[in-house]
Amino acid sequence: MKAHELRSLSIEELKKRLSDEEENLANLRFQLATSQLESPITVRTVRRDIARLRTIIAEKQRSTPATPAVAAQPEKSDEKKA
Repeated sequence: MKAHELRSLSIEELKKRLSDEEENLANLRFQLATSQLESPITVRTVRRDIARLRTIIAEKQRSTPATPAVAAQPEKSDEKKA
């Protein structure tokens, strides 16, 4: 799937697709190890899809406003250092 198509999905959908692709990669690696995989190029394609998904998830998480944390105020000390 192209990156511009993935960007239209929500973060939850992207995470679901990521877990599916990671499972697919595990299966492909197993097939590769047992010499049942017809095209080893599919492993590379799935790895790139996983990287693309992780990148888009990170972009979306950075762009969504996080809940504002209460800024810790530095404590003022009445004592002066000598």
